[in-house]
Amino acid sequence: MNKVLTSAEQIDFKISDLPAMPAPSKVLKVKPTWFDVEYVINPHMKDNVGGVDKMQAANEWEHLVDGYEELGFDVEILDGVKGLPDLVFCANQSLPFIDENGNKKVIMSSMRAPQRRGEVEVIEAWYRKKGYEIIQLDESKIGNLEGMGDALWHFKRRLLWGGYGFRTSLDAYDQVSKALNTPVIALELVDEKFYHLDTCMCMLNEKSVLIYEDAFTEAGIEMINKLFEKVILASKYEAEKLFAVNATCPDGKNVFIQQGSTDVNKKLRDAGFSVHEFSTYEFMKSGGSVFCMKLMYW
Repeated sequence: MNKVLTSAEQIDFKISDLPAMPAPSKVLKVKPTWFDVEYVINPHMKDNVGGVDKMQAANEWEHLVDGYEELGFDVEILDGVKGLPDLVFCANQSLPFIDENGNKKVIMSSMRAPQRRGEVEVIEAWYRKKGYEIIQLDESKIGNLEGMGDALWHFKRRLLWGGYGFRTSLDAYDQVSKALNTPVIALELVDEKFYHLDTCMCMLNEKSVLIYEDAFTEAGIEMINKLFEKVILASKYEAEKLFAVNATCPDGKNVFIQQGSTDVNKKLRDAGFSVHEFSTYEFMKSGGSVFCMKLMYW
């Protein structure tokens, strides 16, 4: 079933109607050896050029690696590359998946910012070593696609949530949906501070999601509310200043989140999730936090 949906009226299924897909059990992390803010391609980078504490960034990154290993995830480490400071945000360069026959495949990104385009070939080379089938979409037709920065798999279901407006083009999802044989819920993003879907939407489990409501249109909110039983809302302060929604819940139970997100953390705990706080202050200077700093794969 491939189609791109842009309104709640078009949604003619329930989550339980969709085919299952296993959650990824492996994590890729890219060393922050060359991480810094060297240019400005989002509002968070402004005034932070050259302002990263490299030692603190390394410590923050190591603590996240430890967190995944403590949950039992297989963590692979990839060296950073000089001249590609944002490679550390390795969620953005690709969209991996398992097809209906269990084959490992990946759609490679077409990054909007010229400064980040070299990252894609680095991650593609890594996928080839892992035996993934590489899918390259026609860039003349899709415009831009920034991987799992904007394209988020519903937890354990063959449904993709796709953000568009700042980094990814709406047209990209027609090809993505056909390549995946999967419906895409297309969500327009309206606040440049929430330039990727992963900054304002965090999949928690099959029935629950964490969002920053004001990053979406009314049509987007209607679609989210139609398909999730539990929608947890983040405040403007925690979403914008603490990147609270750029959290990750890799197993449907444990949430990794930027430290200090007091209101969101209480809501998550009240909903039955275990919350693990991490410092990502150095990475937030570049516009990313916990979710951006990893690639989940099979």
